[in-house]
Amino acid sequence: MLALAAQNLFSPPVLFFGMGLSASLGRSDLSVPEAIARFLSLYLLISIGFRGGAEVAHQGLTLTLAATIAAGVALSGGLPFLAYAFLRYVAGLDHVNAAAVAGHYGSISAVTFVAVTGALTQLALPFDGYMIAVAAAMETPAIFSALFIARAGQGRTGEMSNDFLREIVLNGSIVALLGAFAVGCITGERGMTSLKPFLLDAFAGFLCIFLLDMGLIAGRGLRDGWRSLSIPVAAFAWLMPLVGAALAAVLAWLIGLRAGSTAVLMTLGASASYIAVPAAMRLALPAANPAISLTLSLGLTFPFNLTVGIPLYIAAAQMIAE
Repeated sequence: MLALAAQNLFSPPVLFFGMGLSASLGRSDLSVPEAIARFLSLYLLISIGFRGGAEVAHQGLTLTLAATIAAGVALSGGLPFLAYAFLRYVAGLDHVNAAAVAGHYGSISAVTFVAVTGALTQLALPFDGYMIAVAAAMETPAIFSALFIARAGQGRTGEMSNDFLREIVLNGSIVALLGAFAVGCITGERGMTSLKPFLLDAFAGFLCIFLLDMGLIAGRGLRDGWRSLSIPVAAFAWLMPLVGAALAAVLAWLIGLRAGSTAVLMTLGASASYIAVPAAMRLALPAANPAISLTLSLGLTFPFNLTVGIPLYIAAAQMIAE
């Protein structure tokens, strides 16, 4: 487990984030042009959505898959409301940043997903292959919830009109994710084969540049707004994963998932996005400070899950599934 944790903590994307953070804190003039940063955000959203849709097309829709996806969507859509309530009313974070951070904790971390599947493989504990489709399905609902929370805080909670729903559903980040997911479902393996060089092979490289930019932004924010990271806000980064994992464990038990898949769902519920949601929040909530959300999700929650969380979730899953 320690070797797996070290392997992921010292992976190129995380190190590029650290590079950007260090450069920014050191007041380097390194920067990523805004047009390129927006392209990277759009690319990552489309790539994640398309690959999830292609996996659903490959696996086929079964009752267990449908129930597990429904559980994942419920977690992704519901956890931001719990996260927002803690951040806003216990930690005292302002409305916009609380909404943005809450979206990160409803969505999932792809690298954490890879870490738990690697740990399960090392332990010879089988899990269902369709869990990648569940992970993809959990990307978008949290963004929807975060935008709903942000809009409601503007004093327009009663405007549940067609225009209100249209503004959220047709938000560019959601359209990119869901649209790409639909294209992946329709084209399946044929589409994945034709787009593999762009959407799969190039993903890691684009991700590194994206996280380099996120590190630069986080460093600039930390230099000016480090006081926003109060003790309650920092504590949230370690408490919220345990809440998400516990709720996921209950849903996995109700569905009847085996131990490996239960561990994966618990990890997905406990993880926090630092790819899809930062990209979406950058487009949808530009007033939010990414230094707060990235420091919490990538700086605190991510290493917590790798070093403490995943072994805990696997042990709990084995007891639940017995």
